[in-house]
Amino acid sequence: MPTLAEQAAAFAITLTPTQLDQFDAYTRELAEWNERMNLTAITEPGAVQVRHFLDSLSLVRAFKPREGLRLIDVGTGAGFPGLPLKITFPMLDVTLLEATGKKLLFLQHLIDQFQLTGVDTLHARAEDAGHTTGRRAAYDVVTARSVARLPTLLEYLLPLAKLGGRCIAMKGTTAEQEVADSRRALTLLGGRVQHIMPVELPDVPDKHYLIVIEKVTHTPSAYPRKAGLPAKEPLG
Repeated sequence: MPTLAEQAAAFAITLTPTQLDQFDAYTRELAEWNERMNLTAITEPGAVQVRHFLDSLSLVRAFKPREGLRLIDVGTGAGFPGLPLKITFPMLDVTLLEATGKKLLFLQHLIDQFQLTGVDTLHARAEDAGHTTGRRAAYDVVTARSVARLPTLLEYLLPLAKLGGRCIAMKGTTAEQEVADSRRALTLLGGRVQHIMPVELPDVPDKHYLIVIEKVTHTPSAYPRKAGLPAKEPLG
């Protein structure tokens, strides 16, 4: 199996020996912590390399990392895609948003172990973060993977994005249908779909897509609605 360095090169990414050591440690810690808490169903090193790390790094197809760019990963779980992006592009200012405190303990452990700076964890629901000063309309890039269907997800993501910023939703085979189902949500929340980008991962037959959404108008202050309502009553 090709190394992570070889696979990342397909996205024009060069990983340093230190970064590769960090990804190796990430793999080991993920498996160890997963025995105590439910972080991921994927722990086999080769699968972690492709389905977690390489999948996360594929986001560089949808934005250009630069100094000071603010990125928030909504519902980050075990850190994907936000933490691999931070490891690879240290210049990014990254927030890992997660409602489950135990998962943030794992992420903070890795942040401390790798001595990463310019990354913080946020223990909150997306509905609450979207109304928080310093978080609302504060991010250049807002990402999410496997959090919710797009009509619901947009209500989590767009309030956090700056005007002119972008939201990137990582999706599978339902990507185009989810976009079609999100027309009303996009109009209400101030978003416009720029691209539905296919992503090919080695030895992964499932189709992967990046849905790239530009924030074109301010999100009305009524959104996001109170916790639980976006999932219960999607805007559609």
